[in-house]
Amino acid sequence: MSPIRLKVWADYACFTRPEMKVERVSYDVITPSAARGVLEAIYWKPQVRWVVERLHVLKPIRFTNLRRNEVSSKASASNARQAMAGRSTEPLSLFIEETRQQRAATILTDVAYAIEARFEILDPSDPIEKHYNIFKRRAERGQYFHHPYLGCREFPCDFEWIDGSIPTSPLTGEQDLGYLLHDIEFRPATGKTSDTICGHTGERRDTLPHFFRARMHDGVIDVPPLQPALQEVHS
Repeated sequence: MSPIRLKVWADYACFTRPEMKVERVSYDVITPSAARGVLEAIYWKPQVRWVVERLHVLKPIRFTNLRRNEVSSKASASNARQAMAGRSTEPLSLFIEETRQQRAATILTDVAYAIEARFEILDPSDPIEKHYNIFKRRAERGQYFHHPYLGCREFPCDFEWIDGSIPTSPLTGEQDLGYLLHDIEFRPATGKTSDTICGHTGERRDTLPHFFRARMHDGVIDVPPLQPALQEVHS
């Protein structure tokens, strides 16, 4: 069975560097975790896990700057849970006029990538061919669970299934891209506080980011296996 190959492209993209906490600055290229997010937007099942193996940069890397209005806070998850249980004493509203902030961002423009990936089957009773064919059919028809995007939801992307060889990148030579976010490992929370809440099970989770030294050769980035073994990954 051939590896899954998907082309994605968009007018803008922002794969935010975590070390830039005030103003958003994008990585030079798509990250494996962002590529996984695109694949999961098209097809996600708890029986499979996506593994991104290779990323192809199909257009020259170009940056642009823009200013956007953002809010400095978000609705409290604990307040929302208490409201759902009928025990809320705090308001759930968020007033934009009180929290609006204008921020600059350095983002990518006119991007196109090819993603090479495969499945890992978590439920051996399910044949891998079934999931492969479902994903291929959905990608060919342009179907998705939610619209795929490149880094931020305001930057939606188009996609198409690649049959045959991947288009050649115009980039040539070797380029060291530095450390790139690989993915986020989610572990059951052990303390009283947690970093996030699983959207599928409602369990409290702590997060552990993983990075790798990305080197691009003729527009192609080989993604190493995630170490240590990831127990469970969700977007």
